[in-house]
Amino acid sequence: MNVLSYRILLREEPEGGYTVTVPTLPGCITYGADVNEAIEMAKEAIELYLESLVEHGEDIPTEENTLEYTVTVSAYA
Repeated sequence: MNVLSYRILLREEPEGGYTVTVPTLPGCITYGADVNEAIEMAKEAIELYLESLVEHGEDIPTEENTLEYTVTVSAYA
C-alpha cells in the first residue's frame, strides 16, 4: 500500500461550513460543517475516489511534478 498526499482547498460558504476540492482529482468535492470535519470528509472522499479509479483500472494521479503559485491581479468590479 502506498501513502499519497493531496492538496485540498477549503472555501468558507456564506451559509456556513466549508466546501472542499481536491485539485489533482477532478470532481472530488465534499463539504464539512467546520474545518476539522471538512478535512475528515476530504480524506474519505479521496479514499473513495482512489478506490473507484482502481476498480475501473485507471491510473491514480499524484502531485509529483506539480508546481503551485499564487497570482495577484487587479480587478475592476
